[in-house]
Amino acid sequence: MSDPVGDTTGEGTGQVLEGNEQLGGPIRLGPLMRYVDTDVATVWVETEEPGLVEVVTEHGRWGARTFGVRGHHYALVDVTGLAPGDHTPYRVEVDGEEAWPPPGGSLDGDDRLPPPMIVTLDQDKPLRMLFGSCRTSVTHDEVGNRTHGVDALRAYALRMSGLTAAGPDDPDGEASPPWPDLMVFLGDQVYADETTAEMQEFIESRRDIEQAPWKELADFEEYAHLYRLAWSDPVNRWLLSTVPSAMIFDDHDIRDDWNTSQAWKEQMETTDWWHGRVVAGLASYWVYQHLGNLSPDERSQDPVWARVLQHQVAGHEHEIDVSEPLEELADLADQQPESYRWSYSRQFGTQARLVVVDSRAARVLDPEARSILDQRELAWLDEQMRGDVDHLLVGTSLPFLLGTGLHYVEAFSEALAGGAWGRQPARLGEWLRQTVDLEHWAAFQNGFRDVAAMALEVAAGRRGEAPRTVTFLSGDVHHSYVAEAWPREPTPAGPRPSRIIQAVCSPIRNPLPRRMRFATAALSYGVAGPIGHVVARSAKVAEAPLTWKNLRGPWFDNNIASLEVTDDGLRMWWARGKVDGSDHARPVLTAVADVDLRTRA
Repeated sequence: MSDPVGDTTGEGTGQVLEGNEQLGGPIRLGPLMRYVDTDVATVWVETEEPGLVEVVTEHGRWGARTFGVRGHHYALVDVTGLAPGDHTPYRVEVDGEEAWPPPGGSLDGDDRLPPPMIVTLDQDKPLRMLFGSCRTSVTHDEVGNRTHGVDALRAYALRMSGLTAAGPDDPDGEASPPWPDLMVFLGDQVYADETTAEMQEFIESRRDIEQAPWKELADFEEYAHLYRLAWSDPVNRWLLSTVPSAMIFDDHDIRDDWNTSQAWKEQMETTDWWHGRVVAGLASYWVYQHLGNLSPDERSQDPVWARVLQHQVAGHEHEIDVSEPLEELADLADQQPESYRWSYSRQFGTQARLVVVDSRAARVLDPEARSILDQRELAWLDEQMRGDVDHLLVGTSLPFLLGTGLHYVEAFSEALAGGAWGRQPARLGEWLRQTVDLEHWAAFQNGFRDVAAMALEVAAGRRGEAPRTVTFLSGDVHHSYVAEAWPREPTPAGPRPSRIIQAVCSPIRNPLPRRMRFATAALSYGVAGPIGHVVARSAKVAEAPLTWKNLRGPWFDNNIASLEVTDDGLRMWWARGKVDGSDHARPVLTAVADVDLRTRA
């Protein structure tokens, strides 16, 4: 729990930072601006030692004592009593020592990043958010840009901070572009299974990298280091300290193909390392990503966080260690998905409702009752899928609508593995879906149809007043596109229905090799079309209740997407970082695609 603990005066100060410098001092990682509303902002911090963390502005200071997990120390400070639309510089102190912004070198010459800011929501202003997925953490130099491409998030941060100017291809084209209200990271924030050389060096310093799980992560300590690599680059660190963020995991946060099928899970559980991995992965996700998604009231209902609150309310001077109850929660959530909900929802006045859906941990893998969402999760989602807002935004790491051909290939693979052609072909079907990653919404037809029915009812105005759009925001597939869907069966004449949109932004920084891009496009949008429908019919897969087609794409750049509510609908645009000359550390933001989704005649 965070309470005001006094008053202070003085402005926040800017920070000058080296390109990839690992900074010392009382703060190990962060601060991250997480849940923010009109009157409250939550700041997340990892510290080097236990202590009291305080967020200080010109209006006061708010503090929270750290809690411990596996020798690491964390705090969430709720800054309360704010006004809508405030732009307030802040600093962070640990046990009275000024810890952020830190002193330091420079980004480039005398360039200075702005001070971190608390920017509360203003519901009278058009909502603007970033979204994207799949970001690896390598250096921002010639080598890193050659192997992984330019980090689109870094390019956006440089543009937003004013350290790069608007170019002729800048998607905003303004001297000072509007700041986003929220960044939504839709999975693969970290790669626990495909580790970088830096991560492997850390692993090798602790254990034999030739023994299972080899170069993959083994425990909480390794996850903590992986998050530090992902979030400590100074430019992106500044962005995360200023723009609120919401997150959800995907498979690489734990392991490729996580929860593809019952056979996959049983195979993992025969190893002597999987249990430790999934418990560490979910426990670290709870600390680094999940807690900050929740409002203070929602967080107070969490069984582990309730222990932290009770300890803080009691006024103890020492921190509470929640390692054991957190790992018990993670273990139970893995074995019994209905025991815990990772999904969450955010309301932005009447402009939008953002519903972020867990499409990984909530799966029912029993072949007789297979679904991408368990019954508890479906019931919760059913409550969120309502109109009475201008835009219903559904964030799900996996695209709800793939290319139509690939959709039916995945639906066929599920039927084949389920025995539609007999026992022997079922083994082929299981091998196929694990080998080719056929494990999206389309490969869980029960859950897909349940959610499609919800979306169609919302769009038809049968769940409150129809929004202008029902828009699915996704990542995962390492290419980006925009598709539009319609009901397969004609609907009775009535009020104008919502547009149903699928928008995908992937990757932020982890591009497909060029040799794979043509194959991906051909299989997803070309050959898979006729093949998918034929094989799906042969396995008696029913037609989807929706029909859809691409409006734009696919494209394969590293990119970050923006969404803005407009007077007559939505505008979405995708941008990438481009290196001018040899200045690899300072890419400029360049437009990739711009899509105007008007909903008024």
